[in-house]
Amino acid sequence: MKRHTNPSTHYTTLLTQSIMSQYNWQTATPSSHTLADNAVHIWRANLCPPTDRLALYEALLSNDEHQRARRFHFVHHRDRFIAARGILRSILSTYLQQPPADLRFAYGAHGKPYLDPPSIVQFNMAHSHNLALYAFSTQRQIGIDVEYTRRKVAAMQIVERFFTATEIAALRRVPTVDQRQAFFNGWTRKEAFLKARGDGITVPLSSFSVSLIPDEPAALLWVQDKPHEINRWRLGVIEPGPDYQGALCVEGTDWQLSYWNWKEQITGINPYRAPENDV
Repeated sequence: MKRHTNPSTHYTTLLTQSIMSQYNWQTATPSSHTLADNAVHIWRANLCPPTDRLALYEALLSNDEHQRARRFHFVHHRDRFIAARGILRSILSTYLQQPPADLRFAYGAHGKPYLDPPSIVQFNMAHSHNLALYAFSTQRQIGIDVEYTRRKVAAMQIVERFFTATEIAALRRVPTVDQRQAFFNGWTRKEAFLKARGDGITVPLSSFSVSLIPDEPAALLWVQDKPHEINRWRLGVIEPGPDYQGALCVEGTDWQLSYWNWKEQITGINPYRAPENDV
């Protein structure tokens, strides 16, 4: 894989334990991309492509991905899955310079995907309603999460049942009008951390704490029985668009971040907003 700095990339810089909230979503037009050793790339993609494009994505999928797609009861859920996996393959192919349909995936003990055979390119993905986020790095573990924030959720009940005492107390201090944002801050940061480690749902959400108060830096604050973990990982906020909240977790500190739009993005409208009655 070629390794050099892309001159069109504009990086933001990691400061202490927070990623600065400066976003320059660039639309990708080259057929290839490169990842420097200290680079982290975030991609944003619309999961409602035109029918002909969706068919092209479906043609890229492996047999097991086709089987997974067929298990969805609702067509729109199936189509989003197909788009998400097809786009993942397409983006990976620009880094690896391999046909997207030829890529093969294996899965960790708790379901985290990785390239097979193993590659220095690490990746993670998340999607919610019409939007997907993808994160890529080299030789460092990475996790990403995104949530559609307009969906109905019993925020306080979830926090009191699953979060730590520190997080519960923090949320109670937040004004009622801001509690929903605080909840999604905490939820996405916890998910990103678990996904970066590849733990999935096997680790209780109450076994570690993250910051969640709005406008405070994203940070991993405490990990049960593993205090060194707070120095191993850095959390950051991703703001992909109206009505969505995202979070990123990356191993190490010496990395730089850039933001990319997948080339299928629809311009002139907000393609990521889900219909009011969507589920």
